[in-house]
Amino acid sequence: MMRIPLGAIAAILALAVCSALSQTPAAAPAFEVASVKPSPPLDVNAIMSGKMHVGMKTDAARVDIGFMSLADLIRIAYRVKPYQISGPDWMGAQRFDIQAKMPDGASTDQVPEMLQALLADRFKLVLHRDTTEHPVYALIVGKGGSKLKESAPDPAVDAAPAEPPKGAITIGSGNDQVQITPQGGQGVAISSAQSGKMRMTMSAEGTMQMAMEKMTMPALADALSPFLDRPVIDMTGLKGNYQVTLDLSMADLMTVARTSGFSIPGMPSMPSIPVGSGRPADAASDPSGSAIFSAVQQLGLKLDPQKQPMERLIVDHLEKMPTEN
Repeated sequence: MMRIPLGAIAAILALAVCSALSQTPAAAPAFEVASVKPSPPLDVNAIMSGKMHVGMKTDAARVDIGFMSLADLIRIAYRVKPYQISGPDWMGAQRFDIQAKMPDGASTDQVPEMLQALLADRFKLVLHRDTTEHPVYALIVGKGGSKLKESAPDPAVDAAPAEPPKGAITIGSGNDQVQITPQGGQGVAISSAQSGKMRMTMSAEGTMQMAMEKMTMPALADALSPFLDRPVIDMTGLKGNYQVTLDLSMADLMTVARTSGFSIPGMPSMPSIPVGSGRPADAASDPSGSAIFSAVQQLGLKLDPQKQPMERLIVDHLEKMPTEN
């Protein structure tokens, strides 16, 4: 067996280290070209007819983003939850349409990093990360135990995808695609690959029932967060998918609309809620005054106020409008 002198080994290692240090770092991925324009006002009729693009679609080398706020774009770009972004309240108000082309050889997995470059270039975004303790609601199992029923197994997937129902509205693409189908004045049905089917039905008393066939506990925590003054973190320890039904009041729905930057005709004028913070961070909702707390208790679960360490993105600078295309 050939023996390599120690001096030769040292020389080879030194050469390898020098070679690694001398390599130019790979450039951060960026769109080859991108058009950014303010979105037209929300038009319910256009949405219902499928003529208004909302959400993000990727098709080959093309990325098409419709009616998204800067808060939405930052969340996607940095792969964080909405409540992990701290910035001015107007970040959730103005909406933008973006059409961009990815460079040759780029993959859809790199779209978030490309959005980071776009936000820095066109909106002059500057931010930093911070980890501190923040008030949260821990979603836990109640004293009487969970009352949730496990979801049925996923049906076999046909080789050829079924045609969307008549009048259905499709938002997004791939695993993020959501299909919304009006139910003849009896609410809407929403289906997605990740969450299965959900039905939203409005009662004569003004309450809305959301019945979801397939919901994980982390997804339920994310769904509850916009209704409350602080983030919801899953600490149930429950795995798998469950059937979940929530009865929501009109006040709950208006809270979500304001948090998301939407305005509802006839909704009373109220102060906007800053993005990522909700109401003052140390202010807890009154459990007796919110339908959300009652709806969660009916599932055999509980929202327990706690403080937990949380990483947040702090926006230091951001322009309201992009530089010219």
